[in-house]
Amino acid sequence: MFDIQEVSYRIGRKALLQQVSFCARPGELLVILGANGAGKSTLLRLLSGDLLPSEGSIYFQGQPLARQSPGELARRRAVLTQQHTLALAFSVEELVMMGRYPRFRGQPSAHDHFVVRAALAMVGLTDMAQRSYPTLSGGEQQRVQLARVLAQVWEADPGYLLLDEPLTGLDLHHQHRTLAVARELVGKGFGVVAVLHDLNLAAQFADQVLLLHQGHPLAYGPPAEVLTAANILTAFDLPVQLVPHPSHDCPLIVPCPTVNW
Repeated sequence: MFDIQEVSYRIGRKALLQQVSFCARPGELLVILGANGAGKSTLLRLLSGDLLPSEGSIYFQGQPLARQSPGELARRRAVLTQQHTLALAFSVEELVMMGRYPRFRGQPSAHDHFVVRAALAMVGLTDMAQRSYPTLSGGEQQRVQLARVLAQVWEADPGYLLLDEPLTGLDLHHQHRTLAVARELVGKGFGVVAVLHDLNLAAQFADQVLLLHQGHPLAYGPPAEVLTAANILTAFDLPVQLVPHPSHDCPLIVPCPTVNW
């Protein structure tokens, strides 16, 4: 479990996050929402250990996150970032195998190859295993990166995925498929923390939602409690109407802009 207690993060005098507290538990999908600049990616970098909080504490599995070794963390949690810079033309299979590096020394085993194939199958890329990664579309590359982090924590019990805007570049079908993969992992006891922009997808798939506003936690809890018209207006400066979803037990959020751009 990630236990975040009164965490703040500053660069000089500028506060990017202030007094944020929440828990990310195994068997739950926690979605972080907020307008641009609200502090979502900064918060995920704090959870990953890339940044240290200016104030407050972050615990992972009952121990201070900062005291855990990179190797130990790599075997228990994986991070999908927004940017994926790759200088060499690795194949899709080779890139996903990079997720297995914390698990073996020297040469990958038959089990490592099995995990890579299983991760590719989970994201629907089995037929592209031998393709050169740079030749793929942006959405396909994003799915390869998802397979890589899946392969990294495949055996972790519980494992955690930290996903920073994992739907970037994906079409409608693969947005839903990616979140269905997250739900499948949650059903197996994984903990997933994802930064999203689509409020309706968050309402449909999340167990818990953390809504940030200008670096402050505006609301935290089940989607139906967090995604109210009042909270959305405060966080995004946009009036919305909530209507019953035609096929899911969650609200459908309809923007109602009052100005012409």
